[in-house]
Amino acid sequence: MELERAVDRLEAIVDRVEREPMPVPVREVWAFGDVALGLDPIDRLDVYLTKDVLMESDADAAAAFEDEYGIKGVGTTVRASWAEANPDRVRASDNGYAAPEKCLAAELLAGMDADAAGDDGDDAPIHLEVCNASFGDNVTQRLKGALAREAYGEVLDPRGVCLWVDGRRDGEAFERLREASFAMPTLPAALSSLGVDDDVAGAVADALATERADQDGSSVRGDMV
Repeated sequence: MELERAVDRLEAIVDRVEREPMPVPVREVWAFGDVALGLDPIDRLDVYLTKDVLMESDADAAAAFEDEYGIKGVGTTVRASWAEANPDRVRASDNGYAAPEKCLAAELLAGMDADAAGDDGDDAPIHLEVCNASFGDNVTQRLKGALAREAYGEVLDPRGVCLWVDGRRDGEAFERLREASFAMPTLPAALSSLGVDDDVAGAVADALATERADQDGSSVRGDMV
């Protein structure tokens, strides 16, 4: 994906978060990885969303939606009003419950006008990370867990740019992304600054590169901290 197109995609995602009802409340939108580095073209557009947990439940809506569509958790894990208006975008996890991260991906990726975004919707090389924690907190937590298990492919690339938080858009961040003017270190250097030994940082970078090479089209990962 060309850099200009990638930033257009990011702006379209933030536009939708600002204007449209989301399956769950969204608190932050970040871009990280290739687009933050200013690569052109980029192999994959990585977007991080911080979501809030729904504080109220709607048992009646959950029962009605499950009866009609066979998916549990509507009104508890995702907004009932959104699901009722967009039943074609409700996605479930393996246990049959509505999955907030998959619903967000359906709303922001499949639900976006492909012509306006300049690519082919579901086939676009975009990855969404969805978590209840802020980007910085999750970078730290994922790093600790991945190092402890030597699961280096689970590390979250710490080179991120905050685009939108609590209803406020950072227009300068978008401009700098288009200009490729953010000064970002290499991934091993960024990991070393977080206290990772140099040899391990190199192994993590290799593992993430291998994982990314195996990805195709759009993808999403949900996480809880």
